[in-house]
Amino acid sequence: MGELVWLLDRGAALVAYPALYLAVLTGIFYDTEAFGALHDAARRVHIELSVFATLVTLLHAGLGVLDAWFVVSSRAPAPPYSTSYFLGGVAVGGGALLLLVVAVLGFSDAKRFDQPWGPRVVHSFAYGGFAFGTIHAAAVGTDVAGLVRPVLGPTTMFLVYILLLRVLVLRGLVPRSTASQY
Repeated sequence: MGELVWLLDRGAALVAYPALYLAVLTGIFYDTEAFGALHDAARRVHIELSVFATLVTLLHAGLGVLDAWFVVSSRAPAPPYSTSYFLGGVAVGGGALLLLVVAVLGFSDAKRFDQPWGPRVVHSFAYGGFAFGTIHAAAVGTDVAGLVRPVLGPTTMFLVYILLLRVLVLRGLVPRSTASQY
């Protein structure tokens, strides 16, 4: 039973992370008209992609809690690192989930949030959730350990670059024509 849960958990994680990545990427372009065609494409897919990413992430979280229980109770083999490191990685994943759920609430139940933390600010918690999710994947994602340097690092830096470009465009520090070249 433990091996099946582990496989389902890892499978859900391997689908959830790229879906979250695309949700964050399209979210950056979603409200920034200066990105031209990328903005238009993001407007078409961001919400549906985010819902899919959220559902698969919730599936991963549920299976991950079950998998962690199996590991801690010795019903499944321990990972190739200490149990305390494993539980720390699980806690970081829990933090990612918490931030992502709050970000989703910032969008889906906007009336719940009022000044100074309006729904837009709360929805931006998704960036923090994604950052914690990336740390979680790098720390305890035994199947992706070899991909941390060649994939997770550069793709995360690309998101940071696009996010900074968006901030600079919105503040008028970079001409909108520069952003539309992307």
